[in-house]
Amino acid sequence: MTGFRVVIAGCAGRMGRTLMRLVSETDGAELAGGLEHAGSPFLGQDLGALAGLSAPLGLAVSDDALTLLKDADAVIDFTRPEATVELAALAAQARIVHVIGTTGLDTVHEARIAAAARHATIVKSGNMSLGVNLLAALVRQAAAALGDDWDIEIVEMHHRHKVDAPSGTALLLGAAAAQGRGVALADVKDSGRDGQTGARRTGDIGFAALRGGSVVGDHEVIFAGASERIVLGHVAEDRAIFARGAIRAALWANGRGPGLYSMADVLGLAKD
Repeated sequence: MTGFRVVIAGCAGRMGRTLMRLVSETDGAELAGGLEHAGSPFLGQDLGALAGLSAPLGLAVSDDALTLLKDADAVIDFTRPEATVELAALAAQARIVHVIGTTGLDTVHEARIAAAARHATIVKSGNMSLGVNLLAALVRQAAAALGDDWDIEIVEMHHRHKVDAPSGTALLLGAAAAQGRGVALADVKDSGRDGQTGARRTGDIGFAALRGGSVVGDHEVIFAGASERIVLGHVAEDRAIFARGAIRAALWANGRGPGLYSMADVLGLAKD
């Protein structure tokens, strides 16, 4: 009997290689294939060699998502928004699990993913780590307990190659803070300050994005009150924490009905 068969999208990237290695080491899971975009120089390469495993796996990098997903139980996806929405549609067609760690999704992408979740079991999160999702729960509690006279600022730093800002994790934390205050993040989000911005609006949630070096991911949520501050934070030292969370999410989703879930659901942290 084979294990739970997992396809890794974006398998040649840093996260993709980590995912392939960890899936191959996870009891109950089996690497079923690796996807890359058409024209990728990695097409045809053995997944075992790409993941740095001790032996080849006899599976080659492919750009044929339709064929791979047809024979899989799940696809784990840390790619780009345009690729993610296409994979969501294919996952819905195949009735399989789709774990989404892709960031930079806009409202159109989100709507297409929600539509796909009517037939696919989708777990989507701006961050897959246990620590960050625990942090989000704490942020929600703190925001609910403190009034609008406490300003909320979210500061994040990532490696120089990250293409979106604020990060998906920062937005996840901002959404948690907004939920704690009973407001929509879109109504209070303040990012990209520059020049004569005027005084800070009461109730806004501010974002600052830093980029440089090889930083995996640092996040701080600052609650600034009169004469005191509360700082809640998380430091990611290895992207394997995100890969482990994504694999845990895929295994958790196995056998569940279609729907759009979060890591808070996976970890039992969802607000009642």
